[in-house]
Amino acid sequence: MAVTSQPQAPQVKPPVVSTTEPPQVIVEAQKILKDLATQLPGSVQGLERQMMIGDALTRTDETAKMKLLSLINHFLTRMFTINASDIDMGGYGSQGSIWYRVFGSKKPDLSLGNYSPDEMNILIQSTIGERQRTFLYENRNLDFSHMIMFENNEFRRFRADAYFDLDQLALNMRAINNTVRPFKTLELHANVTKMLSLAHTKEGLCLVTGITGSGKSSTLDSIIDANNHTVDGHIVIISSPIEYVHKSDKCIIRHREVGRDVLGFKEGAIQALRQDPDIIMVGELRDPETIITALEITDSGHKVFSTLHTASAVESIDRIIGEIPPVEQERVRNRLGETLRCVISQKLIPSLDGKRALAKEIMLGTPSVKAAIKNGNTGEIYQMITEGAESGMCTMEQDLKRLYMQKKVSLENAMNYCNNKRRMQQLLQIQPTE
Repeated sequence: MAVTSQPQAPQVKPPVVSTTEPPQVIVEAQKILKDLATQLPGSVQGLERQMMIGDALTRTDETAKMKLLSLINHFLTRMFTINASDIDMGGYGSQGSIWYRVFGSKKPDLSLGNYSPDEMNILIQSTIGERQRTFLYENRNLDFSHMIMFENNEFRRFRADAYFDLDQLALNMRAINNTVRPFKTLELHANVTKMLSLAHTKEGLCLVTGITGSGKSSTLDSIIDANNHTVDGHIVIISSPIEYVHKSDKCIIRHREVGRDVLGFKEGAIQALRQDPDIIMVGELRDPETIITALEITDSGHKVFSTLHTASAVESIDRIIGEIPPVEQERVRNRLGETLRCVISQKLIPSLDGKRALAKEIMLGTPSVKAAIKNGNTGEIYQMITEGAESGMCTMEQDLKRLYMQKKVSLENAMNYCNNKRRMQQLLQIQPTE
């Protein structure tokens, strides 16, 4: 499956944003929204209406556009005041409110007012350029990045996704951390650290998996950062979009954003082989071609990091093999058995202090795990992980028990977030409920 390249906004310096925008700027932006919305005819609906909004924005003067940008940046800066990870707006589902996710819970912020569907459509389209609008109209979805610059020269970046919701435009933006989580806070066994470090292991495939919002990108950034500060080398990051921007230290680090710097994950991985890399980070194994390419570049003697949207180590193996056409599965199974070094499957669990705690399942490519993968006996791997504590492995249930015993998470959440409830009950010596 070919990866469609999404156009990105031109690399220009963003306007400086005040941490407290003057009230009159916000009021003026809201008035511009209302004025533009009232100019739209009631007889035009659906995609044609969105295209009409795009045309209206093209004719809007630069001063008005900057005021609209000030309004959306006002919503974004509030994220840092309330410790929000995500903001959602627009579409039928938002009911005109601005929604924030704070420590896992997503709620509307009624203090920011209520906006009509057309006002939200206009505001969302004002954040992107003309080429991006065209892509959005054609594909009904657009991934892009957004940046705001503050008065103290600090900047913050956001990963954004615009999409259609019952003919209206909706937008999610996720704040990208300006700092990397220290590697030691991942609390990994020494054997796991060696598998992730270029200083100890020069090749092999390492995966970080989990559902959307489970912190995969943050964990990968911690791993990249640890290598950057400890070993001399060259790291190529291929991502959609680029989130945290690493500053080269002992490693030279290249950032290649899909749609801006490279057409797709597969193309970026193949091109990286000609760029003399030591580590290649492929943002996501999202299709058969990218999976096969990742295995091939790992076979060539490189260290490869990537992610999957899976909840456990065993599911990750099954997903990779299941994505491949049956005629290729035997070859991929053998290659995966040879190259896979480590799988970290993680979840963010609501913690007792009102924040979130990281729970993880870790599988290492031990000889018995490799044999199980090659022989198609992945059902045996869970027990191998259960018994592999000395080598650094642990199941999600074992790690949830650790967090519960350390009084970091509640019993209810330990049970709710486990992959195997029966095993969790056994570990905690809880009588199963009928």
